[in-house]
Amino acid sequence: QVHPVESGGGLVQAGGSLKLSCAASGRTFSGYAMAWFRQALGKEREFVATISGRIIYYAESVQGRFTISRDNFKNTVALQMNSLKPGATAVYYCAANVNLRRDYVSGEAWDYWGQGTQVTVSS
Repeated sequence: QVHPVESGGGLVQAGGSLKLSCAASGRTFSGYAMAWFRQALGKEREFVATISGRIIYYAESVQGRFTISRDNFKNTVALQMNSLKPGATAVYYCAANVNLRRDYVSGEAWDYWGQGTQVTVSS
């Protein structure tokens, strides 16, 4: 099992950057698929990015602006967010699963979730 804990959220102006981090306990972290999701107020949770081994996928809405990475020695996964837009305001969640399922864009494909960190982008 892994237990994700997010950090790094905050307030940033539109066009700015922010880096989120997710620390996940567990001796087998390196074998887990990891992902970031977000949920804006009043909206459904949506997929942002995932990384599993050398496989990386992004949501079309963040492609080219967000970068997901992981450090298996530190058991962390990061999300670098550049050129942020007000529409990116949401609670960002880190998720983990023992493998990368085909339905990875669905929250149901992920077994372990963090508590989330708030990102607010001001216009």
